[in-house]
Amino acid sequence: MQDSQVEKNINRLGEKVGFGGRFKFDCYDKLGELKWSDISTNLVVDEGLDEVLDQVFGYTTQASWFVGLIGAVGGALATGDTLASHAGWTEATGYTDDRKDYTVAAASGQGITNTAAKATFVFSAAATINGAFISAASTGTSGVLFSEATFTAKSVASDDTLEVTYTLSADDDGV
Repeated sequence: MQDSQVEKNINRLGEKVGFGGRFKFDCYDKLGELKWSDISTNLVVDEGLDEVLDQVFGYTTQASWFVGLIGAVGGALATGDTLASHAGWTEATGYTDDRKDYTVAAASGQGITNTAAKATFVFSAAATINGAFISAASTGTSGVLFSEATFTAKSVASDDTLEVTYTLSADDDGV
């Protein structure tokens, strides 16, 4: 069967699986007092969707995932963004160590989250945070970008701690 025919058959089925994610941010000062919170929905990029298919159906081995922070925002998020090329934003700096492990519990109710093991960033310098992303690399620009999200800029100070929770849900359109 030719690719165009396969595509027509798939389109006729009408079933779609959707992925939606949400980042939750809680910033605490050096005394442990909550400074600010925010919630932002994400964009799952094309290469992230391809990676899901590759991993679920065995083309590639399961990747480790990491949470990174977005600093400056200079444009819109795009489905074509990659870890190496994302014109709409730059990665935040000012925190200790690398991107943080995204450690999840088993999926339940078509969702998966790191609520029990939040990604925790401790800042050694003041910074502006505009969002977060999920990638398959703890550092650098090689690796898969799964998703990205932005929100209105927030400030963090040296010695602040930022906890990031990411919840990813999947659903069928019910057709």
